[in-house]
Amino acid sequence: MPADVLPLEPFYLPLDGPDGKRFHATLSTTGPWFANAQHVGPPSALLARALERSGTGPGTQLSRITVEVLGPVPAGEVQVRAGVERPGRSVELLTAEMTAGGRAVLRARAWRLAVGDTRAVAGGEVEPLPPPEQGVHRPERPPGWLPGFLDAVEWHWLQGWYGEPGPGTTWGRLRVPLVEGEEPSPLQRLLVMADTGNGAAAPLDLRHWLFVNTELTVHLHRPPVGEWMAVAAATVVGPTGMGTVSGLLFDERGHTGRSTQSVVVRPR
Repeated sequence: MPADVLPLEPFYLPLDGPDGKRFHATLSTTGPWFANAQHVGPPSALLARALERSGTGPGTQLSRITVEVLGPVPAGEVQVRAGVERPGRSVELLTAEMTAGGRAVLRARAWRLAVGDTRAVAGGEVEPLPPPEQGVHRPERPPGWLPGFLDAVEWHWLQGWYGEPGPGTTWGRLRVPLVEGEEPSPLQRLLVMADTGNGAAAPLDLRHWLFVNTELTVHLHRPPVGEWMAVAAATVVGPTGMGTVSGLLFDERGHTGRSTQSVVVRPR
């Protein structure tokens, strides 16, 4: 374990009670790039929490979530709100937003669908991954990667590692709650892991290059289950300063969806 590991806290402390909109983002949210900015995984999960609570009725499920990154997401106090943009009995469009210091830093839109029975025709999933216990537990951080978020997740690697350029496949399990006093939902756990794709498939040395995502999109073909979530990701860097990350998402049962990220690539 690195010597500079920060004290582990929940990612967010509620400032207005469990049903409030204000939260304190702790140092557990801070990413490997900048000491005062959140990794987008935890705030994406906090937006997913708001979407799950936004007028959710029985017999529905979230099928697609897109999180737009409007700028650096600072640690400290943030506010979250969510609502229904396009209501419907079988298809609804939801929205959520995170603000900090009076400025919008993240916006999310999500489709919520009525549940149907398609078990007789279900198919097309890729093969399940080997289980987490077959991965290599690597609690250390690569040189130059800052403490915080990376220490708040237990990582079991099946391919690659954060310090190794190229495709990567890793299981992750949260070591802390998303919100103090709550058990994270499987969807919240999956959103945390989905945003790690550009790190798991780091194309370049972080000490010399930035490869920061400007958005995260997650498509689900079934709701996730369990505590362990995995991403198998690969990055393409283009010749004009941008790239794409594509990931397959897994839970303890198997393949559950896909993720994509648009990445801006710049020398430090």
